[in-house]
Order: sequence, then C-alpha cells, then structure tokens
Amino acid sequence: MEATEATDTSEHVIEVTDLRRVYRGGFEAVRGVTFHVDRGEIFALLGTNGAGKTSTVELLEGLAPPDGGHVRVLGHDPYTGRAAVRPRTGVMLQEGGFPSELTVGETARMWAGCVSGARPVREALALVGLEQRTDVRVKQLSGGERRRLDLALALLGEPEVLFLDEPTTGLDAEGRRDTWELVRTLRDGGTTVLLTTHYLEEAEGLADRLAILHEGRVAAAGTPAEVTASRPSRISFELPTGYFPGDLPPLAGLGVVEHETDGRVVRLRTHELQRTATELLLWARRAGVELRGLDVRSASLEEAFLDIARDASAPRTKEYAA
Repeated sequence: MEATEATDTSEHVIEVTDLRRVYRGGFEAVRGVTFHVDRGEIFALLGTNGAGKTSTVELLEGLAPPDGGHVRVLGHDPYTGRAAVRPRTGVMLQEGGFPSELTVGETARMWAGCVSGARPVREALALVGLEQRTDVRVKQLSGGERRRLDLALALLGEPEVLFLDEPTTGLDAEGRRDTWELVRTLRDGGTTVLLTTHYLEEAEGLADRLAILHEGRVAAAGTPAEVTASRPSRISFELPTGYFPGDLPPLAGLGVVEHETDGRVVRLRTHELQRTATELLLWARRAGVELRGLDVRSASLEEAFLDIARDASAPRTKEYAA
C-alpha cells in the first residue's frame, strides 16, 4: 500500500475527491466529483445519460486511472492497488457477456474458480432465485434472469464492497422487489453498496444517501429526504367560475415561490406546503367556493431529478456530507 493512502479502518469505505476523467478528444466526462460512502451503507449515483455515472464507477472499480483527483476504496487506490482491492469487492456490470452455451451452473463454477474464498455456487444462485435454473443454458435465460445471474456472480466472493450498475434493468416488478430486499439484507450484514440506477423509486426506497450527477458534476447530494426537501411542493386547482387569478389572496403571503396559470388551472409551488394549503382552503371557505381538481403534493425525488436535468445552471458544490 502506498504510504500516502489511508488505512481501511476508516468509516469512509469509498472516498472520492475532485475526481476527473477525460476521454480522447478532450471530452471531460467527470469534472471534479467529490463524495464518500460509509461502511455498511447503500449509496446511489443518479444522473441522465451522459451525466458521468458509468465513468465515475469505472474509476472506483479500478478499470482506469483518474485524470485528476483521488479515489480510495477500502483505503487503497483501486487502480494501482488492484490486488488489494479486487478480492474484497463485487462488481455487477450493466451486461455480463457470459458464454451463451454454458449452463447457469457451469458459468457460476467457472466464475467461482477466479474468486478467492468463493461461497458455494448453489448458495449464490439461491440468493437470486436461480437455484432451479442450474442446468439451463445462459442463452435460454430471459433478460431478467441474466441480470440475476450477473448479481449472483458479483456475490460469489462475499464482498465487503458491492458495485451494482443498473442492477434491476430488465427485471419484472416482483424480481425488482426481491432484488431490493436482497440488497437491504446485504447492507444490514455489513456490505457497503454503491449502485447506479435509472429507477428513481429504487434510489428513493433503497439508498441511505445519494448523489445526482449532471454534466459530470455533483448537482445535489444527501439523504433522499434532504434532496427532496430542497425542492418546492406543488398545489394545483381550477379557479371557481367567475374568479380570476387576481382574486386570490396575495400569493407571496401564502408562501408561494412560483406560480403559473393554464386556462382556468392554477399551479403553485411552495416550500411551506401546510401553510399554503391551509390559507388557500380558508380563503375558499370564506368565499364560499369549491376548488375543483385540488391536488396537493409534497416534493419528490423525481421532481428534484427532473429539475436538475432541465437546469444546466443547477447549484454545484464540491463536498457533500451525510
């Protein structure tokens, strides 16, 4: 281990500081990303296509050296210290690329031969519900079953750190829920999990903390609740007959930070949802009118994600803490 590296006794199992990655031609895919992942936590990386998720994860997995900044996994540089890191990590890529003529069991046994201290193949397959498909050729598996095989192989070495790149793509609803439960069980057993996903419900339900990447930078990070709390809630309703937007009480006084109208429909955004909704309903009662189509919604991770994706000037901060 290099003298400048931290030992792996740190609670920060993954440490990323001002990370940069530049591809041939000068395209900078990762532009100063900083975050950390604590021991025994599930951390999600989100972002639109081209946001830098896969480029970042490949650097964490030691597949390439960074062009700037530093990354440590279990206290080691995952590229120069690959021999120290790789036996303690599991990796599930977006696509496994296994030989199609091998059976599920043969594929798992072949992979187990490359893993130090591999758990029994049958146990790994049972974890993902493939124990009854051992003798089936890989080419005969459905897309969802292939993803489950990918996950089983990533778990063969009982990893301390598990990288999951789009782990539930192609799974049906039941398979997705089963995978979520397995990931939670691994986390509760002490495994540190870093995953990328396009399913915002998955990130919101699984992740202890997350980071949203935008154009190669961290645009927002924290717990799912912290990220959503930074976004305004929404209220929409139809104006009563004979009323116009100017007839409403002063919106700023209701805590409204943004509003728009679409014909008779009014849409409000507020950081004080309860107060805004209460004052609006009190006004309607005093006026003796009904607010048809009333819809009151708290901010969601989806809204935060879409706001960032739409806004190239979203606030960016180099360091985010839990």
